[in-house]
Amino acid sequence: MSPRTRLGDDIQATLARDPAARGALEVFLTSPGVRALFWHRISHRLWHSGWMLLARMIAAHSRRRTGIEIHPCATIGRRLVIDHGMGVVIGETAEIGDDCLIYHGVTLGGKKPGDRNHIPGRRHPKVGSNVTIGAGALLLGDIVVGDDARIGAQSVVTIDVPPGALALGVPATIREGQA
Repeated sequence: MSPRTRLGDDIQATLARDPAARGALEVFLTSPGVRALFWHRISHRLWHSGWMLLARMIAAHSRRRTGIEIHPCATIGRRLVIDHGMGVVIGETAEIGDDCLIYHGVTLGGKKPGDRNHIPGRRHPKVGSNVTIGAGALLLGDIVVGDDARIGAQSVVTIDVPPGALALGVPATIREGQA
C-alpha cells in the first residue's frame, strides 16, 4: 500500500477518533501524529530497501518537527492515531497493529538501556489491534499486548497483557475483561 493511501487512512482515522479535528485539510496540516506517520511510512520503506542512513535522517527530521520519535524499522499497522503526540517514542523492533490509539508521552521501549551491542530479535513491545495506550504509559521489553486491550495513563507495563484486558499502575496490574 502506498504512503499516499496510508496517509488518507491516517487522516480519516484521526477525524473519526479526535473530536477536535474539524476537517481533512486541517488534520493534514496541523496534526503532528499524522505527519510523523507519513514520514515513518517513507523511512520504513527506505530502511527495508537498504537505505538505512537516509531512513534514519528522515526519522530524525520527523522527530525534530513533530516531537514524535519512531524508529524506521518499527512496524506500524493501518489507521494508528497518535493524539497530541509530544514525547511518543516507538523503538526499533516495536510492532503496532491496526486501529490503535496512542496518547502523548508513551514509550514502546526496550528494557536494557545503554546496551551498545545489537541484540537480534524483538526487544520492544508487540501491540495488537484496537489497543488504546494512555498518556505517559511505558511499555518496556519483549512483551505482547493483546487485541482490544487498554493501558492506563502513566502505567508501567513489563508483562504481557491479554486480549481485552486493562493494565493499570506502577508496576501495572492486569484486570481481565475490563477494557
